[in-house]
Amino acid sequence: MELSVVVPTLNGRDRLAASLDSLAARAPDAEVVVVNGPSADGTTGMVRERNDVDVLVEVADRCINVARNAGIAVAEGDAIALLGYDLRIGDGWVDAIRDGLAAATAVTGPVSRGDDEEADGPERRTIAGRDVSYFSGDNVAFRSTTLRDTLDGFDEYLLTGGARDAAHRLAGAGSDVAWRDAMAARRGEDDENGGPQPHGPDEHDRGWKYRSLSYRLLKNYGPRPTVVRRTLSHAAAEAADAARSVLRGEGTPSGWFGNGRDVVTGIARGSADGLTARARDRSDARNPNGLSIEEERAVAVYDWRE
Repeated sequence: MELSVVVPTLNGRDRLAASLDSLAARAPDAEVVVVNGPSADGTTGMVRERNDVDVLVEVADRCINVARNAGIAVAEGDAIALLGYDLRIGDGWVDAIRDGLAAATAVTGPVSRGDDEEADGPERRTIAGRDVSYFSGDNVAFRSTTLRDTLDGFDEYLLTGGARDAAHRLAGAGSDVAWRDAMAARRGEDDENGGPQPHGPDEHDRGWKYRSLSYRLLKNYGPRPTVVRRTLSHAAAEAADAARSVLRGEGTPSGWFGNGRDVVTGIARGSADGLTARARDRSDARNPNGLSIEEERAVAVYDWRE
């Protein structure tokens, strides 16, 4: 197995350096592709001074899925892993990838911080009769043919939720996701913010949260009652939580109404765009904004492979 590891990064120089150190120590034979940008913290200079990075791709778009696709496009391994720049791999990480990909088309493992207890296994859901195994986009590996041909990379429309969308599409293609405990990745205990700076909207942006949810459900499953019910149940549960916060004095009515407006707008926009995307790509990939679209993602590529 020839392994390529794609590491998207944005303004995380020190944490990236620690992640690259762990790759150099525990995956010395892997091809390492760093996709940077648009960072303003000296990441480019730090990477160019190292001798354990094979390719540095500079991008101008903050979208994480653009960064992922830019790295996938230049990776040459027959297996391609995606690793968050704030994560450090364990000793058995490469062997776990090899073992998992011998049994399935994709493999993932636990992500934790410091001494946090690791997850027992992947999150699974059954939607419209389809068994979906979710995975972290920061710790997952694929057979390259699966990532390129079956999925056509990640959907660049999505500023958030790209990995969950890929999980739906993998399940739709009948591909399995293996779980290996040994494919563990950890965040450092001393990470100042507990994780990377976002490439796009953060988790509190309800507009994009529900735009992403409705988009990927409508794109992958169409306008089924199950999809409508699932989207509305998420929104209703969050509205109820917000209302309770107002009653406890932890929120304001204006904030509650503002969040509700963002949710409704996000659902409406995502639903319309999801149906359009479904019509544009009727293949199993369900990815009209994927790796194969004609687009210049990279503004510069530094390739040190021989």
